[in-house]
Amino acid sequence: MPSFLVTDVRHFGVSYQINPWMRPDAWQADPMALKKAATKGAAQLRAALEKMGAQVETVPAIAELPDLVFPANAAIVLNGKVLVARFRHPERQGEEEVFRQIFLNLKARSLVSDVIDLPNGVLQEGAGDCIWDETRGFFWGGYGQRSTANSLAVIEKTFARPVVGLELATDRYYHLDTCFCPLQGGRLFYYPPAFTREALAAIHFHVRPEQRIVASDSEAAAFCVNAVNLGKEIVMANPPESLREKLQDYGFHVTGIDLAPFILSGGGAYCMTLRLDRTSFATRTELRAAE
Repeated sequence: MPSFLVTDVRHFGVSYQINPWMRPDAWQADPMALKKAATKGAAQLRAALEKMGAQVETVPAIAELPDLVFPANAAIVLNGKVLVARFRHPERQGEEEVFRQIFLNLKARSLVSDVIDLPNGVLQEGAGDCIWDETRGFFWGGYGQRSTANSLAVIEKTFARPVVGLELATDRYYHLDTCFCPLQGGRLFYYPPAFTREALAAIHFHVRPEQRIVASDSEAAAFCVNAVNLGKEIVMANPPESLREKLQDYGFHVTGIDLAPFILSGGGAYCMTLRLDRTSFATRTELRAAE
């Protein structure tokens, strides 16, 4: 059963700015209505995950940590190992110990097996900047905006899996998950302007042209690329009908959710989840052999 970590959104708000999307002014214009809309959107996201057969673990909210609602940034998880994030901005650094304790509690319940800390001098913002590609059997590792390039070797050593580094070109797309979404079967939904020339060359080397689905400027700005994919199901912030039809032509069914309050903080559906049950192909093969 797929398993996701999400956070109670009761203390979510936009009170500071650490990326170009964050709009404290817009939040303060009508905080009650936006909080109500955020609660509704989060509930719909959870319902969509459960409808797809996922188990959902909920993290309690903390008033001083409004971005705790984006647990994708909390850690990288594969084969039961958890590599806990270290944040660049002081506004989010308080999340590190909170999530570390959450993962230790999950370990006590046997939902994860190891909780590992990053070495000193390494910044790495979780699955938001390190995305597992199930088809290809490696991680795509974003760096250059929030995570540092030296995180790539640490990830590779920790999980004993290859990492393909992708340098992000703009603070507008500050995490890899805002502009890059591997889909089931090897397809890739991505936004090319978010990457350096070298990063695009790496993407094109590993992903054949017919497997690439390019997001438009408006689709990327609507946080549609920041999506959750399970099988043929994709959950994302409300997409334009043209994108829904495009993905349907590739065999996917899209569930759109109004996540506008979270986009005011620079996050969408993927940011609001952390998948806990991912395994590498080798591990799944070994498990089958053991059976």
